[in-house]
Amino acid sequence: MPFSCTECDWGNCDIDRLILSLLGVNQLAFEFKSLRYLNMQNCNYEEQKNILKDGVFPDERSQCEEVFSESELFKVKQEMHTEYRPYEFSKCDEAFLNSSQSESPMLEKPYLCSHCGKAFSHDILLKSHEHTHTGGESHQCFECNKTFVYNNQLITHMRTHTGEKPYQCSQCGKAFSIKSNLTSHKKIHTGERSFQCTQCDKTFSSNGYLKIHMRLHTGEKPFKCSQCDKAFSQNGHLISHMTIHTGEKPYQCSLCDKKFSLNTHLVRHMKIHAGEKPHHCIHCKKAFLFNSELILHMKSHTGERPYQCQECNKTFLCDSRLKRHMRIHTGESPYECKQCDKAFIRNSELTRHMSIHTGKKPYQCSQCAKDFLSNGELKSHMIVHSGEKPYQCSQCDKSFARSSHLIRHMRLHTGEKTYPCSQCDKSFLTNGNLKKHLKIHTDKKEYSI
Repeated sequence: MPFSCTECDWGNCDIDRLILSLLGVNQLAFEFKSLRYLNMQNCNYEEQKNILKDGVFPDERSQCEEVFSESELFKVKQEMHTEYRPYEFSKCDEAFLNSSQSESPMLEKPYLCSHCGKAFSHDILLKSHEHTHTGGESHQCFECNKTFVYNNQLITHMRTHTGEKPYQCSQCGKAFSIKSNLTSHKKIHTGERSFQCTQCDKTFSSNGYLKIHMRLHTGEKPFKCSQCDKAFSQNGHLISHMTIHTGEKPYQCSLCDKKFSLNTHLVRHMKIHAGEKPHHCIHCKKAFLFNSELILHMKSHTGERPYQCQECNKTFLCDSRLKRHMRIHTGESPYECKQCDKAFIRNSELTRHMSIHTGKKPYQCSQCAKDFLSNGELKSHMIVHSGEKPYQCSQCDKSFARSSHLIRHMRLHTGEKTYPCSQCDKSFLTNGNLKKHLKIHTDKKEYSI
């Protein structure tokens, strides 16, 4: 008799396949009696598709012939929700197994970890848990030397290097490296958003996305950095943050040898070589690699700056720029030079600083071969060659090469003075004018002495 999980709607994979994928393909062999496998073709673990067709998991190296009842397997699945949190199984949303049983049984936990005393209902979970103490990461990536506890984790990871995306959407042709991502993507076409937030009525296509969203309401940040005190609501954000400490850049461009800390950054960079800029501004001739860049750019035409600093009232186009600005007030300098003790607010500042040690200017103009310390400096320089002035004032006929110049110009029309003096009540249009004004106060102090 099959069992259903009451804790989640994690579907597509049956209990036995879930446990097998957790333990790794070639670690244990199982024989199952009277199990009916539903939707095997939809299982996230495509590489294990050939197993269990006859109710037996074949492994020529196996020395285990232990037999498990369905109720035992169900208990293991239930404990994954209540105890075994290092693994997330919330990415697919179909029914687990049909069952008339609506509530999980009370779990006995006779298997104790000799390292920490944690209890488990089955020795399978105990063995898997013990890897966290022994560091049993036997599966190593030959590209970046990362190690993994289980073989299926390595197989999934390898796709970040090979670029393999075997799961393709039949509606739009978009491909994914993980089947669960394809499952979530398909709901864009169907419009299905069946998971609703009880706090704000927002809906999501999967339970996993809902769980991540709920952390905005609860303030939960379960992913903590081992190097500093920072914590994050998503594991991906922690991984991105860790590269600040490690300096690791395992993803290399095959065309220009540039290295990146994240695969997403490499994918983004590769579009520069391809010359692909599909997102066009309707107000000017500018085009962008990503829609998010276009949305940000559009604000330069409207003058919209919705993110305001509570310390100095300065406004910004996007949240990330406000966060970066806040480091001025907090004193946080997360980008540290490994050659000396200096630290910087921005990564671009660290890159510029590193040229002192290396003597290199990594950004070169393709028109005149001039070298620059930062990509921003190169972009500013390229305007010299193109003569392009895409940012036009809506109040007059003036146009500008940079959005920052347009924003500064717009203040002439609005009368906005965003740079207040801390010594008196005066405010100024530009930071440069404020700096000039501050000399009046410093000169007065020197004169009074």
